Amino acid sequence: MFATFKMLFMYLTLGSLAGVIGIPYSIVVGDISLLYRVAMWIANAGVRAAGIRVEIEGLENVPAGRPCIFMCNHVSNLDPPVLLPLLPGRSSVLLKKELMSIPILGRAMKMGNFVPVERGGRRDAAQASVEAAKDALRAGLNILVYPEGTRSPDGRLSTFKKGPFFLAQQTGAPVVPIALSGTQNMMHKGSVAIVPGVARIQVLPVVEPSLYANREETLRAVRLAIARALPDDMKPEDYLAISETALDKG
Repeated sequence: MFATFKMLFMYLTLGSLAGVIGIPYSIVVGDISLLYRVAMWIANAGVRAAGIRVEIEGLENVPAGRPCIFMCNHVSNLDPPVLLPLLPGRSSVLLKKELMSIPILGRAMKMGNFVPVERGGRRDAAQASVEAAKDALRAGLNILVYPEGTRSPDGRLSTFKKGPFFLAQQTGAPVVPIALSGTQNMMHKGSVAIVPGVARIQVLPVVEPSLYANREETLRAVRLAIARALPDDMKPEDYLAISETALDKG
C-alpha cells in the first residue's frame, strides 16, 4: 500500500495546486495547453513515485500532422496515468461521465475537451459522445479510447464496443492501436493497492479506416493488431479464431 500512498500524495498535493492555479490562469488566457502539460508531468511523476517503470516502443508509428484515435486495451486503473503522458501532442479521452463530477479534476477535464460517455446504451447519449469526439478531432486533438468499454476482469483482451469505430469511419481519422501489458499485475480490478513493476507499451502501425468497407472490418483489424502484440496470457480467448479469419481474408 505504500506505493499507493505515494502516488495519491503526489496527485492530491501537486494536482490540487495545479488546479487551483492553472484553471483560473487557463480561463484568463483562453488556452489550456500549459495546464495540460503540467497535468501530464504530474501524472507521470505519480507513476514514477509509485515505483512503476514504463517501457514504450513504436512512437514512430504515430502519424505526424494528423489528429488520430489511439485505441488501447484496458486492464487497470493505472492505464491512463501510465499511457497518457507519453502520447505525443495533446489528447482528449473518452471516459465515464461520472468522472467529470470530481472536484477540480472534473473541471480541468471539461476544459481539456475530455469526452464523457454515459453507460447504459442510450442512443442519443452515445451519439452526443461521438459528436463531442468529432469536435475534439476537428480542433486538432488526438483521442484516447479504450474500446473494450471497461477494464478486463482477467487481463485478457475482451470484445470491443462499436462506438469508437463509428467515430473512426465517420471522420476518417487514423487509428493507432496500442498494446499495454504489466499494469494488470500492479493494480487488480476492485483493489486500490499498487504493486511496483514494469509497464510495457507497444504503439502499433496505423489502421486507416478508409481502407476498410465498414466499422466492423475496422474493429476486427484493430482488435487483431492489439491481440497479436499482447503476451499469450493476455490474448483473447478467441485469438485463434480471429487469426484464422484474418488469414482467410488475406
